[in-house]
Amino acid sequence: METASKIYVAGHRGLVGGAIVRRLRKDGYDRLLTRTHAELDLTRQADVDGFFAEEKPDFVFLAAAKVGGIVANDRYSGDFIRDNLLIQTNVIDAAYRNGVKKLVFLGSTCIYPKHAEQPMREDALLTGKLEPTNSAYAVAKIAGIEMCQSYAKQYGFQSLSLMPTNLYGPGDNFDLEKSHVIPALMRKAHEAKVRGDAEIEVWGTGTPRREFLHVDDMADAALHCMRNVDGGEGTLINVGVGADMTIRELVETVCEVVGFRGRIAFDSSKPDGTPRKLVDVSRLDGLGWRAQISFRDGLADTYRWYLEQSEALRV
Repeated sequence: METASKIYVAGHRGLVGGAIVRRLRKDGYDRLLTRTHAELDLTRQADVDGFFAEEKPDFVFLAAAKVGGIVANDRYSGDFIRDNLLIQTNVIDAAYRNGVKKLVFLGSTCIYPKHAEQPMREDALLTGKLEPTNSAYAVAKIAGIEMCQSYAKQYGFQSLSLMPTNLYGPGDNFDLEKSHVIPALMRKAHEAKVRGDAEIEVWGTGTPRREFLHVDDMADAALHCMRNVDGGEGTLINVGVGADMTIRELVETVCEVVGFRGRIAFDSSKPDGTPRKLVDVSRLDGLGWRAQISFRDGLADTYRWYLEQSEALRV
């Protein structure tokens, strides 16, 4: 992938797509193709076909998806499976038919069985039942992986499927009802600090373990794989840091970064969720890539971005 290559980043306004665009621009790639949803509805096959026929991108990062938290996934499962199947089917097929040299498909580790052995290896795929609350989204992503592998097998289409662990960083969603754990905790701690609250409440016991990857590391991994990994088999690759922490350790670190000095109250009457969720990153490690951003530095970077956005909204 040369700096003069035409590169389409689908989903450039999202957390991952935005990070990929930042990294590409930093590395001197200046022929980037981006479209908002209003400009190009990826669920409409004719529109996607027209875009690819006109623009003829050389490389594609498929980061566009309908995403949401556990409540949205469970409540709107029909929307999630329909929209994600349409988006990825349209983009992957149009990319192949219009001569794209390689495509990177972004998914999620929710593709793995609910009770997969830890850490979760790529070969755990389809070995057990999925988490019911997000099975519609997971099935759509599994179909995308299968499509990449099938197009590689039948047509020789170069593609890779990357499955990141829990992501966080600049561009994240800080809506308390819709956000994931890090932005939700960060906003809660920040607002408690501003109000002078004596404590914050956190659901569960604090004992479950989770893994977190800064989105800029995710973007770096995506570029590394696009540049260096043969996509002739539609290879599936986990992306993570290979280490986890307890939710208690997470909350304590977030509070330290934010500057909240009050008490942390864990409500053990609330659910903990899965005891552990860690991905095996030995395949990616063998390809010469490892995460570089420390968790504390990543949180500080995310908090700076949150404060900047909050200030901009007040102006």
